[in-house]
Amino acid sequence: MSSAPADATDELSIEAEAFLTRLTVEKGRSPNTLSAYRRDLRRWTAFLALRGRTVTTATPDDVAAYSAELRSSGLAAASVTRMLVTVRNLHRHLAAEGIVDADPTTDLETPRRVMGLPKALSEAEVTALLDVVERAVHDGAGSGDEPVAIRDRAILELLYGTGMRVSEACGLGFGDMDLDGALVRVMGKRSKERILPLGRPARRGLETYLDLGRPELVRPATSRRDADAVFLGSRGRRLGRQGVWQIIRRRASEAGISTEISPHVLRHSCATHLLDHGADIRTVQELLGHASVSTTQIYTKVATDRLFQAYRDAHPRAHARR
Repeated sequence: MSSAPADATDELSIEAEAFLTRLTVEKGRSPNTLSAYRRDLRRWTAFLALRGRTVTTATPDDVAAYSAELRSSGLAAASVTRMLVTVRNLHRHLAAEGIVDADPTTDLETPRRVMGLPKALSEAEVTALLDVVERAVHDGAGSGDEPVAIRDRAILELLYGTGMRVSEACGLGFGDMDLDGALVRVMGKRSKERILPLGRPARRGLETYLDLGRPELVRPATSRRDADAVFLGSRGRRLGRQGVWQIIRRRASEAGISTEISPHVLRHSCATHLLDHGADIRTVQELLGHASVSTTQIYTKVATDRLFQAYRDAHPRAHARR
């Protein structure tokens, strides 16, 4: 028996919708997290429907069968883990609220998530990427391409200079900027606010963008909601996550960077380079907005691996035999 595809469009039950509402109101989950939960719950609901059950009548056998199917589906271990955690959280909620008598996921074991090393650009690659947008600004001077190039430079300098998430950058409003104080306020996961320092290149890039780039991107149809957005697309609307992805990939291609790149890679690069240059792990944790230092500690392994590799590559006795 196979489950319905991940994009099944069946409506969720009242109980599942109430669970999502709780995540929104009480837990403060982000729209992206809620969207992922909804997709996972639709898949689970569709699977149960094929077995003649619902989320309130699911049994441990149903959970075990679903787990086995996900594990054999070819999905990445991280995706399987997320889907099973979603199911477990739903049923824990139903049991805690007294909607069901027992939690069918009590014996569910989720796959152990293998923590892969974050992908980070080298400092030379970051320099090449930033040099590309700098040249684009000068080459586009006086043309219709200049405002876009100025915007792209500001975005790349900001993402790499602060390590903020792409969603945080896209959500910036004018009230979040203090360029005189070289500070920016971001709203992170679970609505946690933090203040980030701006380095000189990021500060200059933002000042130039706000003075010369953004005014050229404003359109008559720009809505009130978009009017407060710091970063705008070519149509005068708030720049979204996909738009930032496209900007980074385009500029990386122009810089001749062949490795996979995304906004998150710039975030990883910021953290890795901070540690490479002696930053304290607690400081990096605060800058990135990690709830737990254990999330940040993976970067120490990255820095250590890079140190050992540099030693193996450069020291004349690294490969010497006795």
